[in-house]
Amino acid sequence: MSATMADRPLAGSVALVTGASRGLGAATAIELGRRGAHVVITARTEGGLEETDDAIRAAGGTATLLPLDLHEGETIDAVGPSLFERFHRLDILVHAAGTLGRLTPVPHIMPREWDDAMAVNAAAAWRLIRCCDKLLRAAPAGRAVFVTDRRARIPKAYWGLYGASKAALEHLVLSWADEVTNAPLKVNLFAPPAMATRLRREAFPGELPDEQAGPATVAPALAALCLPDEQRHAALIGV
Repeated sequence: MSATMADRPLAGSVALVTGASRGLGAATAIELGRRGAHVVITARTEGGLEETDDAIRAAGGTATLLPLDLHEGETIDAVGPSLFERFHRLDILVHAAGTLGRLTPVPHIMPREWDDAMAVNAAAAWRLIRCCDKLLRAAPAGRAVFVTDRRARIPKAYWGLYGASKAALEHLVLSWADEVTNAPLKVNLFAPPAMATRLRREAFPGELPDEQAGPATVAPALAALCLPDEQRHAALIGV
């Protein structure tokens, strides 16, 4: 493998990353940009996207900013057509956006809290799959990665809202993965370790930041799932 291919294995590809204004979403967008992908970064906070854009460019990558509120379903539906109109392709989808919601007993979950968690953690994933499926299937080596959490499979008191929304995400994603088994497209779930993020601080306010991994140390593992098979294998063995 040439030095250029080894350093920038995603050159020429287009990646869409949600939740890219901070945390693992931002770190993954930077890592994909460093590996050569043009990264379309989305989040609600434009200031955070601008900071991620600066970091991507500092790493030698390029980006397009797409402010996006994942509560607005019709806006998400337009993402796929917009990407086709602008780039005529989409190679990588990373849904890293997520919301914790309120940790509370199940009987105390309010309708607005339920709708908010399901919108961001589950419904947004469904809408992204709907509008990006054709583009990802048409890519030479389409890749989709959805960030999940062990709470989707390990119920715990007060985590019912968050866990249910992530469980819904997992079922959707795994069903889609089974449906594309014979296609070049590969679909994965990614459950990161405990990380020093705002969501983690909200859930465990007493933890010290140095007790968790930084998103930048976790992002390469997620980004590896976005590589074509032969390039991922080469990266793993250090060719």
